[in-house]
Amino acid sequence: MLDILGNLDASKTHCDGVSRRSFLKIGGMAAGGLSLAQLLGLEARAGVGSSHKAVINIYLPGGPSHLDMFDLKPNAPGEVRGEFRPIRTNVPGMEVCELFPRLAKLADKFAIVRSIVDSDGDHDCFQCMTGRSRRGVPPPPGGWPAFGAWVSKLQGSKAGVPAHVSLMYPTGNRTWGEAGTGGFIGHAHAPMPAVSKDPNAKAANMTLESISLERLRDREQLRSAIDRFHREADRTGAMEGMDTFHQQAVDLLAGGGVAKAIDLSLEDPRIVERYGPNDPKYRRDGGPRMARNFLIARRLVEAGARVVSLNYSRWDWHGGDGMNFDESRAEFPYLDMGLSSLITDLHERGLDKDVSVVVWGEFGRTPKINSMNSRDHWPKVTFALLAGGGMKTGQVIGATDRLGSEVIERPVKFQEIFATLYHNLGINLAEASVIDTQGRPHFLLDSGIDPIKELIST
Repeated sequence: MLDILGNLDASKTHCDGVSRRSFLKIGGMAAGGLSLAQLLGLEARAGVGSSHKAVINIYLPGGPSHLDMFDLKPNAPGEVRGEFRPIRTNVPGMEVCELFPRLAKLADKFAIVRSIVDSDGDHDCFQCMTGRSRRGVPPPPGGWPAFGAWVSKLQGSKAGVPAHVSLMYPTGNRTWGEAGTGGFIGHAHAPMPAVSKDPNAKAANMTLESISLERLRDREQLRSAIDRFHREADRTGAMEGMDTFHQQAVDLLAGGGVAKAIDLSLEDPRIVERYGPNDPKYRRDGGPRMARNFLIARRLVEAGARVVSLNYSRWDWHGGDGMNFDESRAEFPYLDMGLSSLITDLHERGLDKDVSVVVWGEFGRTPKINSMNSRDHWPKVTFALLAGGGMKTGQVIGATDRLGSEVIERPVKFQEIFATLYHNLGINLAEASVIDTQGRPHFLLDSGIDPIKELIST
């Protein structure tokens, strides 16, 4: 948790004159007791942070329907095919739902994996955040780390910006929990939280005198808050008492990397608008529909973050008559707008070779539509959409049968997706390992897991 607070009570200061409540603190990455200034100093001495590949992990909580999004079955019986029709994309033979017209024009810039087979079947982001199954290899003491924690440990931070950042909103299900920690690697590599439960309230990671994540779009309010902080610090002499890395931390958070990344008032308004509007309303057991967090994720990786994870809206719609299709009509166009804008943005900014994007959920949906005209949980098949990272895009990997119920071609595991992302980050899976608290080394993935060869550029 990053805090820029204004209490400079001289009676409660450290020896350098800085108040205990006024100095910048960073949680998640520094939950082990290190301030951002200390992290900057350690980074400078270690010489880390020179290269920069990154991943944006977009989790759709609740189980998005593969059959209604990216694996439609127009020739199946009516009780299977549903209410939507596929449309052609700019890649011959590759089709997506008719409610994704923008993505259809960008199909050459992403790949669809239609054949993920090893879902645990739980409402839980654990597999999408760690790659591990709760039913698989028992975790070491402390638990399995989130994907970003491995990356943070192995590659370090860049330019003082935390390597592992979370834009995940808490939900009623196990949508974060231990999947959002550093696991056995430790709290120092857990994600820096960048949102609060209430999208309209204070951002969980940064408090600039009560400036919220949404209100950060107001340039004048942000500037005023930062100016007040600097004036108060200068008045008390606190700034002069800080060493080089303390000063760098102030500059970074008050006027540099992280602050600028989450301040959309610094973005071209035309870019902001094309991501679509934010809808801060919470959806039961899911997050709000914050499409502009896709843009914030792009800005965070540009600033130096290596892994940014976010959850987007809610995709569990089988509890009411026709809810699956009614909610899809409302939800798909927003995802189409936000995701297509992110993919376009990465290409326009020359980031498509370095920044990987993955979009997925915990399981798919039943081929047969239930009595309430909705689809139930179906862990036998789910999908992932991947973009950027220098991958071979414009293709579909894997296939299901004519009803979308079973994988009949190229079964893929969650860990294979992660192996591909690690590969894109430049991590050697055969050699990279981390020692746990009992001195035992752990590799990032289970033995025999390799990147998806169809996606890897040679």
